[in-house]
Amino acid sequence: MAGERTGDVEPGPFNTPLPFSAGLTALVASNFRGKTSVLELLTWCLRGTPRSEMQSRVRGWLHQVDLDATVAGEPMAFRLDLTDGEITSAVVLTGGDIATLTDVRSPDPGLGITALLRASSTDSYAEQIAGLMLGRMDLQPLVNSFKETSTQTHGWPAYFGAVYLPAGGDKALLGEVTSNGLPGRLLQVFLDLPAAAALTRVKTVHDVRVAEDKARRTAAAAEAEERAAERERLAADLAQARERLARLLPGDEDDASLVDLANEAVQLARALADAQDEWDEASRVFRRARTERQHAAKLLNDVAESATARLLFHGLNPASCPRCDQDIDDVRRQQEQHARTCAVCAREVTGDDENPQEVTAEAQERLKTSTTVEAAAKEALEQAEAAVDRLTRQMETAQAQLRRAQSAADLPARLAAQENVLRLEGALSVFREPDEPATDATEAKTIKILAAAADLLEKDSKSAAEALFEEVNKEIAELATLFGVPSLESVSIDRSARLKIYPLGSKQEWFKDQTAGARLRLRIAVVIALLRVGRRYGVSTHPGLLLIDSPKSEEMQSADARKLFTELATVAAESDLQVVITTADFDLARATLPADTIRQAEAGASLW
Repeated sequence: MAGERTGDVEPGPFNTPLPFSAGLTALVASNFRGKTSVLELLTWCLRGTPRSEMQSRVRGWLHQVDLDATVAGEPMAFRLDLTDGEITSAVVLTGGDIATLTDVRSPDPGLGITALLRASSTDSYAEQIAGLMLGRMDLQPLVNSFKETSTQTHGWPAYFGAVYLPAGGDKALLGEVTSNGLPGRLLQVFLDLPAAAALTRVKTVHDVRVAEDKARRTAAAAEAEERAAERERLAADLAQARERLARLLPGDEDDASLVDLANEAVQLARALADAQDEWDEASRVFRRARTERQHAAKLLNDVAESATARLLFHGLNPASCPRCDQDIDDVRRQQEQHARTCAVCAREVTGDDENPQEVTAEAQERLKTSTTVEAAAKEALEQAEAAVDRLTRQMETAQAQLRRAQSAADLPARLAAQENVLRLEGALSVFREPDEPATDATEAKTIKILAAAADLLEKDSKSAAEALFEEVNKEIAELATLFGVPSLESVSIDRSARLKIYPLGSKQEWFKDQTAGARLRLRIAVVIALLRVGRRYGVSTHPGLLLIDSPKSEEMQSADARKLFTELATVAAESDLQVVITTADFDLARATLPADTIRQAEAGASLW
């Protein structure tokens, strides 16, 4: 690793070699001093893409990253040139052995060093590394059905989840995601169960075929519904078009000339105007008669109660002063009733009230007469109103007939309406009803064959896995207990990489429901158990590299951490497994690991 560090901690240029042991290598340094960055750089070189945990600030320090590794027995040299955290040039070299590749950054035919790939960008490097690693390790892309309509392919980065173990906080047992059956596919990297890969591919193809058949039927049903709605729309449009044409075509009884209809309309308009005038006059007469009747009723009431009113009965009853034309207000009229003063001149009203019965009788006669007049006026008004209503209706009918009459003005509209009716009738006559979805006998047979093959492979895979998983479960329980998982009676992992936990004296639990620390212990126990059993039976296709970042930080006691480190060192030593682990606990590393496996920085200093 070469570049220039910025910031407060050891700023300046650096060029740091970092050798790794064949078995376990422990990277020991204080927190935030480069331990995790080494794992992330290993990941970038081998995976092809950096993880999101790789800090952009650290990437910006780097100018060169060189990694020598043996992949599937082939020596390889990964050489990356970077600017501002992005790859500007990269090459993967191969040669006779690792020693030959040391410090070499370009092909050298004289030494037998050739280039396996070249890249000029971050994306290009990622794409080419994925193809190179899958090919060298004889791994197939992980394919699963996606939303029951298609397949989804996961390449080499998904496999790398079996190399770089997730942190304790992650709920995936293997890999980085729990969906799409990927944990179960990664389990096959550890245990290459007979027929497991074939079973997965057959199931995927079966699911996609079934989904495609379902999609075809759904599409056919949707088309049928759409066509039915289209037919209803055409029928509704035709009905409306026929109604419009009927309105434009005159009836037989209305088949009169335009001139006659126009003359009739003019005569009715005149008659309606005269009737309206008569109604106005009748309305005025009625209002006047009603006022007279109301006045007569009031006068009868006044003469019955007031002598003054009887004395003034035959006198004038002006509304205003005959001299100055000012209105006579209510106050004066009240004074006339109660104070016997004239409402016009305000003088006292004098005289003898000798014949009150005669005055009252005459007032009653006046009321009777005015009532009769009002009734006659009301009847005349009602007759005038009826005449106006009748003539109005006749006028509206005449106008409608005039609009419907056969004339040059209406002819284009009628022709357009007739053309629209004919067009819609033609569209309905040739309307194609949707066909029933055809049954594809070949496809149905293929789906049945795939289902039968999946059942057969499922039985074979299940039978072959029973003995293996029995040993795996036993190993997991023993290792997890050794690593400090409390009160553990047994565990059970299935082919989908789902782990059941059976605590002592308690009901069954799931891996995802454990604490972060317990999940990390269990995950490491699972990986070691799978590697042990896989190598014991010769069915492991794991790349042989494990990256574990700071396991003690996940709620792990020192005693449990010692057991974990010791067991990891033992597993790495007794097999071809290479483990790179990080810790900030200097004492833990020195107490549990051989000195030649420790890569340690001074306290507070950077690891590289």
